[in-house]
This record gives sequence, C-alpha cells and structure tokens, in this order.
Amino acid sequence: MTVRFALLGAGRIGKVHAKAVSGNPDAVLVAVADAMPAAAEALAKEYGCDVRTIEAIEKAGDIDAVVICTPTDTHADLIERFARAGKAIFCEKPVDLNVNRVRECLKVVEETKGKLMVGFNRRFDPHFMAVRKAIDDGAIGTVEMVTITSRDPGAPPVDYIKRSGGIFRDMTIHDFDMARFLLGEEPVAVTAHASVLVDPDIGKAGDFDSVSVILETASGRQAVISNSRRTTYGYDQRIEVHGSKGMVAAENQRAVSIEIANGQGYTRPPLHDFFMTRYTEAYANEIASFIAAIEKGAVITPDGKDGLAALALADAAVRSVAEKRQVRVEG
Repeated sequence: MTVRFALLGAGRIGKVHAKAVSGNPDAVLVAVADAMPAAAEALAKEYGCDVRTIEAIEKAGDIDAVVICTPTDTHADLIERFARAGKAIFCEKPVDLNVNRVRECLKVVEETKGKLMVGFNRRFDPHFMAVRKAIDDGAIGTVEMVTITSRDPGAPPVDYIKRSGGIFRDMTIHDFDMARFLLGEEPVAVTAHASVLVDPDIGKAGDFDSVSVILETASGRQAVISNSRRTTYGYDQRIEVHGSKGMVAAENQRAVSIEIANGQGYTRPPLHDFFMTRYTEAYANEIASFIAAIEKGAVITPDGKDGLAALALADAAVRSVAEKRQVRVEG
C-alpha cells in the first residue's frame, strides 16, 4: 500500500515534512496547499505534486492522509475537518494553545474514529530511542532522575514570539514530551523559573528566553529541563537518565563525528546548526511510524492525548513562574 499525502503549509517545517514523505518508499506526496501561492507552487515544483486548495484536498479521493504544518491557531479546526473527512492526520505540535480547545478537538477525533499523530519528532531520534531501549532493557535499573538540555542557536523573530504561546508552549513542550517518554510515570507537579537574558524585546513581548523546570512524579521521580534561546556553539540537545543501577546518556550530535588531536589540543567539528539537520532521521522515522500505523491499523503514538499532556505541563509551568511556587498538574 502506498499512502497518498497532502501537505497543508509550505513553510519551514512543511518543507521538512515534504522531504520526509517524499523520501519514504511507501508514500507519495500528491498535493500541497498554502495561503501563500508562491510557497505552494515552489514546493509543488520541487516534489512534482499538485497545488490544491484545502477544500479540494478535503474532498479528494486520491488523498489518504494530511500533514498539518499551518499556523498553530488553525490546527484544531483542520484536525476536526479532516477527521470528519476520513483522512488520517499528522499534525505539528501543539494541537492548540488552549487545553479546553484541545479536549474539544480530541472529542471529535474520537467520535469520528479518526487517526491522529502529533509531531513530537524527538521520540523518533535514533539516539533518544536507544536511551529508551536501554531503560526498557533494564540496563540502568529503575529510572530516578532525567536531565534534558535543549538550547537553540538563536531566538525566533519577536513577531513569532508574540503568537507562539510563549517559550513553555512553543519550545519546552518538546522537552515535556521527552520527559514523559523517559520517566515512565506521569509528572504531577511542576516548578519553573524563567528569565529574559538573551533579548530584552522578548521580555517586552511578554515572554522569556531562559528557563529551568523541575517535574516530579507521584513516586518522586524527577526531570530537570534547561532551555535557552541562545547558544554560541550550535544546537545543544542532550539527555541523561539516572537509574538505580546506572546511567544512560545521549550526547550532542555533529554533522561529522571526528576528533583531531595536535599541538593545539583536541578539537571536534561544530554541532548541528538547528533542528532541520539535527533531527533529519527523527522526522523520517516519525513519518515512517505514521505510515506503518495507517497500513497496519495499529495504535498511533504519540497521539492527541500526548499533545494534551505536554500542553498541560506547559500551562503548569506558566502558572509556576507567575505564582512563584510549585504547581500541581491539571489533568
């Protein structure tokens, strides 16, 4: 079976998913839609597919699944629309910035027996998957503490910051999902601290650029997250899981993994410059998992409930900063 896709949104992340879909032997990119005709036409030309309206894609008999890469405030409406149209749905995170709107959306997915995957691509990174496998294999015993470092090379434009929902819902949400993926228990409490250390304009926009978060589960397991919108040395992505019998870690990745030793000391090439290159394999694996679930009728993961859980943690972090205290997570 070849799964026939339509791409909604031809921006930066849309291009990433177009590459992942087109590179999979069990998929074909049939059409692309975007509010900016030039963007849609450029991507359609690159991948040899049609430019269609969302309305045409909704009614199309030659499209099995859609990949939603449009602005966040359109996600929930589009998910509901294509669930009712009987299309399988892959949607970039988050489903929405409001947990109640997410719950409404997921109710429609459930009622229509829709298939929905939410784009937490880091679960599919080979290095992070190997960490999860080491945990499952019992290599480190019982998980006790998780440490996640996630720092971007630079902040996005302030105009984006203003509509992003804030750093916790836009950036840290990936780390909230990764913490859930690794802890093995649901976090029940959040303590967060946030500052503006990178760009004062981010603060003027009502957001932060440097945050630290502690998650705690009912049994006392902990996850510590460190985020920054600035690094001078590349895209900093590391995880460490400490257990009762040992530790497993995933180090930063480089485009070329070599080390040079000479009279000046030991040097290694720079880190990947951002997510487009660091997580290339993760995006490909993510789409492959989605396709396999469609073909086999298997359970899709991560799904809408995972998206809701990560957003609830983000909301708790926002409250924690505002109220300067630990906040219990609302289910």
